[in-house]
Amino acid sequence: MFHYKAEQLDKKQQYKLVSGSVIPRPIAWVTSLSKDGSVVNAAPFSFFSAASNELPLLTVAILRKDGVIKDTARNILDRKEAVVHIVDQSVVEEMNRTSAPLPPDQSEIDQTQLTLVDSLSVKVPSIAEAKIRFEGVLHQYIPVKNEKDEVVTDFFFIRVTDFFFDEAVFDQEKEYILTDKLNPVARLAGNQYATLDEEFTIVRPN
Repeated sequence: MFHYKAEQLDKKQQYKLVSGSVIPRPIAWVTSLSKDGSVVNAAPFSFFSAASNELPLLTVAILRKDGVIKDTARNILDRKEAVVHIVDQSVVEEMNRTSAPLPPDQSEIDQTQLTLVDSLSVKVPSIAEAKIRFEGVLHQYIPVKNEKDEVVTDFFFIRVTDFFFDEAVFDQEKEYILTDKLNPVARLAGNQYATLDEEFTIVRPN
């Protein structure tokens, strides 16, 4: 096997090897609202997961670039709320458009054909075209620091207040998400993405 000591790799190499190995990753398509409420920010993040079976918690790690906090992270810290959408094949192109780096006073939504709708429990608008979304509030924030005590990643636990599922991707009687109808998209490395080409079952041992 090829072997690398982390301490001998630069930051770019470390990120490349982690992001290329920890795959596929779900995508958190996050809308947030500026402190004064004038700008809706939308951006995708693939360092994203769930965190607990006791609380409905989502985790989103928002990496800083050259130490600069991103709009989404700043907005969540300011307003303590966000909406997390799941990306599927029908919206992946629009999702990609929202990844463009824009100034804080410009909304990525304006670069798309997406429709914003009012949320139920938070002031942050939601993206109507997403088939699954979670309204949420900030549960916990952890600034991740490097060896120089500089914040390099803003790590958020978002507690879900409201779940929304399109009728086409949810079996309400069984409370199942129909993944074959959802067609979720996952992040790989670089500009690569993946879909669920095949599902299979393995029963866990007792």
